[in-house]
Parts: sequence; C-alpha cells; structure tokens
Amino acid sequence: MNFKIFTAAILVSGMAASLARADDPKAGQQVAMKTTVMVKTGDKEEPVELRYFLFLPQGHGTPEKKDEKWPLMLFLHGAGERGDNLDLVKKHGPPKLVDEKKDFPFITISPQCPSGKYWNAQQMAKLVDHVANTYSADPKRLYVTGLSMGGFGSWNLLAEYPGKFAAAVPICGGGDPAKAEKMKDTPIWVFHGAKDSAVSIKKSEEMVDALKKAGGNVKFTVYPDAGHDSWTETYNNQEVYKWLLEQKLK
Repeated sequence: MNFKIFTAAILVSGMAASLARADDPKAGQQVAMKTTVMVKTGDKEEPVELRYFLFLPQGHGTPEKKDEKWPLMLFLHGAGERGDNLDLVKKHGPPKLVDEKKDFPFITISPQCPSGKYWNAQQMAKLVDHVANTYSADPKRLYVTGLSMGGFGSWNLLAEYPGKFAAAVPICGGGDPAKAEKMKDTPIWVFHGAKDSAVSIKKSEEMVDALKKAGGNVKFTVYPDAGHDSWTETYNNQEVYKWLLEQKLK
C-alpha cells in the first residue's frame, strides 16, 4: 500500500504540544502520520519519532460540527506488529475496523512500536496530548485499549498517568498489582481467553483481584474457549464501544 506520510514538528513543554504540519487528514479517513516528541530520560530530553495511523470521525471539523468535541481512543498493538512497516498495525483492532467503518465515533490513534521495543508510557501520553490538542478531542473522554503487549502497555499507562484516561480496555495483558491503587478510579473492562497459552489468564486475574481489593471500578470478561486471540471478539463487540462512550472524567 502507498500512503502519504504527514510530517509534524512538535515542540513539547511538559505535556503540551504545538504542531506545524504539511496538510490535514480528512474526516472519515485513516492516514499515516509521523510526529516527533521530546521524551525525558534522566536529566535530559531527547527527540523520539513516532509513526502512527490517525483516524478522524466523519463530521470532524465540518462547519456543522465545528464546536463538537470528540472522544479519543489510543490503540496499542501486540508484539507481532512491531517494526517499520506501518501497515502491520492494521492487522487487528480499531485501525483494521476504521478502514471499513467510516462512522467510527472516536478520534483513533494507532501507533507502531519499533522492533525489539516495548510500549513507552511517556511517549504514548505525549502522543495522546499532541493529537488531543491539535484536533477537536474531548479531554474528558480519552480512552486506551490494547492487546497482548498492548494490553500490558495499557495497564502501564494507567499506572503511570492515573486520572488521564476516562476508561480502559486491556486485552490479554497484565500489569503490576501493587499499582492497582493508582488506577482504582478509572473504569476498566478486562478481557482474556481462558485457554491463552501465550499470556496466562492469571495476569489479568491478578490485576482484577487487586483492583477489587482497592475498591476499583473493574469488569472482567473471560472467553472460556478462546486462546490468545481474545481481541477479535472484543473489538467486534459494539457493547464495548457503547460502554466506553458512557465513561467520562468528572
């Protein structure tokens, strides 16, 4: 597939970003983007280039809806989609769906993790803020979801940036149960296959149990006959998106 890469130059101060871009993605289309954010490592900040797909819902930016604020979803793929071929990101989940479902109601960010790397919470938080500040996103309706490695990345984002996301849907992942207190106020719907041999269901069970003990707002769906692929059924379930849209930061 040939696609146009839009290059963005970002100046980041804290979690704010300003953008100079060559063109605007069109509403109802998913386009490839490239953005540079400044990431703090130790005592210094370094530029990191992020490549991702961006989808803007139909109606975004039109005169009729110029004042409308849209929900925003960050999707984190699994280990198999890492690399430098951005089209791999469309293999599963929301970036696959939006190519066919133009009325998808979320501004959707689908970044690609480089080969041999894992999701970096700071990079993803800055990417979310950049897109939210550039387009008509509702800051009270930011969501994160991911599968497998992206499920782990989702849990980590919730722990590192508590209160940032209005809700989360981690699929066949896991996190640190000791950090459940930090994310207890975030509504979370967890999914896992009971026969998953790649990521044990115990990983999700540990997080769900820890959240319940902390008084968290958590739902847990187990597919009794599913293996590692517990994401296809989840992302095809319209109730998941309906539930997400019901969640909003106070």
